[in-house]
Amino acid sequence: MKVWIRDTAGLGTVLWLFGYLTSLVLFFSPFSGIMGWIITAVFTPVTIAITWWWFRARNLALSYYAGVGIVWTVIAVVLDYLFIVRLFQATYYGPDVFVYYALTFLIPVGVGLYLIRIQGEPVREQG
Repeated sequence: MKVWIRDTAGLGTVLWLFGYLTSLVLFFSPFSGIMGWIITAVFTPVTIAITWWWFRARNLALSYYAGVGIVWTVIAVVLDYLFIVRLFQATYYGPDVFVYYALTFLIPVGVGLYLIRIQGEPVREQG
């Protein structure tokens, strides 16, 4: 259970926090109007690399990666609502945000598919 919590709540919150802190910096820059697209363009490959690095040595089932993606997406939605929409009373939900939420789910699933392909089917599910 500790591994599952670290993979979902731990890593998901850390990745969200990186993007959130970056958005605060960009908010006070001339790029504030397109900061969502900038963050998506920069952090998508970074998140893919971190996710691959995090899970590379484990042989997990696709359902595990899907669960990670669901939890990461829930974390992103809830924390965005609390710390962007409520805290700053921001009008927040544009196309970039929905792309970000989709990627938040798809990245662990895609990395999982890749790892399963190169490692073979998992012998047992960890968690």
